[in-house]
Amino acid sequence: MDKQLTARARARDLGVVIGTLPTGPLNAITDVEGVLVGHTTIDDGADLHTGVTAIVPRQLTAERRGLPAAVYAGNGYGKLVGSTQIDELGVLESPVVLTATLSAFRAADALVTHLMDGDPEGISFNPVVGETNDGFLSDIRRRPITERHVLEALEGASGGLPAEGCVGAGTGTTALGFKAGIGTSSRQLVVDGAPVTVGALVQSNFGGVLTVRGIPMPVEELIPGEANEEPAGNSCMIVVATDAPLDARQLARLARRAIFAMGRVGASYSHGSGDYAIAFTTAPPRLTAVPDAALNPVFAAVMDSVEEALLNSLFMATTTTGVGGRTCHAVPYDRLPGGGA
Repeated sequence: MDKQLTARARARDLGVVIGTLPTGPLNAITDVEGVLVGHTTIDDGADLHTGVTAIVPRQLTAERRGLPAAVYAGNGYGKLVGSTQIDELGVLESPVVLTATLSAFRAADALVTHLMDGDPEGISFNPVVGETNDGFLSDIRRRPITERHVLEALEGASGGLPAEGCVGAGTGTTALGFKAGIGTSSRQLVVDGAPVTVGALVQSNFGGVLTVRGIPMPVEELIPGEANEEPAGNSCMIVVATDAPLDARQLARLARRAIFAMGRVGASYSHGSGDYAIAFTTAPPRLTAVPDAALNPVFAAVMDSVEEALLNSLFMATTTTGVGGRTCHAVPYDRLPGGGA
């Protein structure tokens, strides 16, 4: 089988269906009304494989400067800029930007520029920037991300189906022994009598053994004799959006479930893996929060959408050779449960 795959497919296209809840029309975080996604990709075909991904809630306006939100750190080995203020106030006040570890601080400065442009009188801003370390395939010390790259991702964000795999902040990432990247998924359900959408977007870059619907699929089995060389740890950033009326405490419960879902795909949660989830709601503030007793289906929607987003991040990625000639192969489809139909 040709491992240099270019025509890639999402999990459902391969017959890998997670859970029983229906997806949204795009099966993406952008199924949550008003949530946009933009990418800027840097790929020179040699030493640079990196970029920026921006999650932009349109509900953040001059009239509404914050959305209920929460952060959960499964393992705090990372640089999640702006997280402590979210913890303290339970509010997201900016788009969420994802990038490479050593570029997180330049990205935060660029995001401040974006926020200042939207509020000429403001004197304090809380930019939220997450990261994973793409230094295995990209020359991370060059810190190629500039303000222009961040602003392009923010300004180009749209409500269509986001690109997945080797794009934006996922251009140089690896996970579970294979090339990974950006993935997304969504679920639709009824909660307390009202329709609700839950969407997830992930930046996958963590260790472990790929597990698909409960079946471990080590690299040495899927690609005999060509196990990928990769770092044991690294990280995962997960962004969960919903239109369910929830408070910050309840959103923290969703964020925890998002991290739990990593275990379904075989995450090792290693020492060096910074695993974070950010959950926010776009629901109008006038709505009454969903009772805790009605949250079980929302928890299921988060777990299922994150699991599928993680699989999409791998299945949509392509084999990449990067800095130092290191190569990380894409997941081959013919050994997947269902035969990669």
